[in-house]
Amino acid sequence: MIRFHNTLSRKLEDFVPIVTGKAGMYNCGPTVYSSQHIGNYRAYGFTDLLRRFVEQQGSRSRR
Repeated sequence: MIRFHNTLSRKLEDFVPIVTGKAGMYNCGPTVYSSQHIGNYRAYGFTDLLRRFVEQQGSRSRR
């Protein structure tokens, strides 16, 4: 099970997919104004890690 901090309710909530057994994610690319650095790739690294964790827990990710 995975829990996320909901910034709207300010509570820790269990992740429950809308469709049982399938988890969808959306993430956009970085906005780079200057030379690239490791911080620009943080979003990609996190979403990849999250997708792999969700799949390991038994849900199929939708890309």
